[in-house]
This record gives sequence, structure tokens and C-alpha cells, in this order.
Amino acid sequence: MASAREFAPAKINLTLRVVGRRADGYHDLDSLVVFAALGDTLTFAPGRMLKLSVGGPTALDAGPSSGNLIIKAADALAERVSRLKLGHFTLEKRLPVAAGLGGGSSDAAAALRLLARANGIERDDPRLMEAAHATGADVPVCLNPRPRVMRGIGDILSAPLDLPPLPALLVNPGVAVPTKDVFGALARRSEVVDGKSAVFGEARGSGARQSMMELVSVLEAGANDLEPPALSLQPVITDVLAALRDLDGCRIARMSGSGATCFALFDSEDAAKAAGIALRKQHAEWWIEPTILNS
Repeated sequence: MASAREFAPAKINLTLRVVGRRADGYHDLDSLVVFAALGDTLTFAPGRMLKLSVGGPTALDAGPSSGNLIIKAADALAERVSRLKLGHFTLEKRLPVAAGLGGGSSDAAAALRLLARANGIERDDPRLMEAAHATGADVPVCLNPRPRVMRGIGDILSAPLDLPPLPALLVNPGVAVPTKDVFGALARRSEVVDGKSAVFGEARGSGARQSMMELVSVLEAGANDLEPPALSLQPVITDVLAALRDLDGCRIARMSGSGATCFALFDSEDAAKAAGIALRKQHAEWWIEPTILNS
């Protein structure tokens, strides 16, 4: 079998509410998730041994291959599929690491799609989703990367939502924010209140497609509950949000996931590109990428 390739898109949390704390210490979330037109690329060549090579602009930040979620996903699927054909994965890493973009989870999901293709496993085979759950909380939503509401610890997914394409600018100030540190900071904050209701539900995504402005008005009523604890760990995120909100044409700016990447939405792709050019003149050291969400 010839080598095959999969795109692993960045995951963006347009909203993220912490709605409860579980007995096991984990938090239940309610998040509106979309995917970007930029991300990593994963190639797979069948072989006798499982192997991973990592290259690309952010490869050095990805850590050792042995601990990569791609390997964990392959092992999880091999536990569920007898005589699974494995091989050599080559990851072209372009997304920042520990950036709130779900890059590692999206890479792992791409690995599961490649292994399914190589082994003749149907995309709706429940063993794929079982392996995704075993790999990490964000992997299931990345397995079929379409707009959805993600609930629980990532184990409850809505049907795909019909959302409009969203011209956006993604910005990361070059700092890593490990998810476990953000949740640790969240647990220490006295104002944490469980039981918050979500702004976005399946009912809002059903029926006719919303316009971008209708969606933005819904998003404005939402929030990312991980923003305050992330800001306490990396105050530079405050600077990123302020810079985005000052850009011409910015409709809304918010942090994605556990940070530090933030997004701003614009009316057009040209406006997002122009905003990126303007921001690079002020902050050449930041990772700044215009893109389309839900393309």
C-alpha cells in the first residue's frame, strides 16, 4: 500500500463553559468547537513497526516521539483491532504546542483516520471512537472535524452544526500554557461557580444556517471560563486580546481552549488578512495566522 496523508486542522473553542466538577476531579465542559483551515499534516507509510518522525516549524516544541498522542492513539486502536497493520508516521508540525488549538489531539485523530484507511476499517466503526476516547479528551471531537457542541469531558458530542465560514485571525504570543496548569489555577480561584448554563445548544445550530452576524451575537453572550485562570498564569494573553480588539473590523476576540492562542473574527477574509499584516508590524515575535474557521 502506498503512503497516505491526512490534514490535522486546528481546533478552536468559540465558547467554553465549565459547568460542573466531577467526583474524580475532572471538569464537565460545554463548548462550541469549530476547525480552522490551517493545521498539521500527517503522512503514514505501512510497515512492520510503529514509528513516528516529527518535522516542521514547531517540531522541537512537540517533545519526544515516544510520548506523542499519535503513538498513544495507534496503541489504543491496536488493543481493539487484532493484527492491526501499523507503520511509519511522519508529522509535519506547524501549530504551536500547548496553545489551546488541540494540535496534539487533532494529530492523534488524523492517525486514527489513516490507520482506518490502511486497515479497511469503516469510519463509523465504534472501535475508532473507543480508541479516540482512550487517547485523550479532545481526540473524539477531532475524529470527524466538523462544528459541534462538545460536552462532558469531551465524550458527549452533538451532531454536526451548520455554521457559516468565519474569517479569523489566530494569534499566539509564543508562550505555552499546559492545560493541567490552567485547570489547577481554575480550582484555586474563589469565584469558580459550577452549574453555569451554556449559551449555545443544538437547537441554535439546527434548521437554516445562521448568518455570521447572528452567530457573533450568540457568541457575545458566551465566554471562555478558562480565560481568567490562563491570564493569571500568562498575563501576556491580556495584551493579545487587547491588540486583537483594537484591529479594524474585529467583531469579537476571545481565547481558545486553555490558551494562549486567541482568535478574532472579521467580516471577510481580506479584512482578516489585512489585520494580520497590521498586527505583525507591531508584534513580529507573535505567531499570527489569518484563516477561515469552519471552511
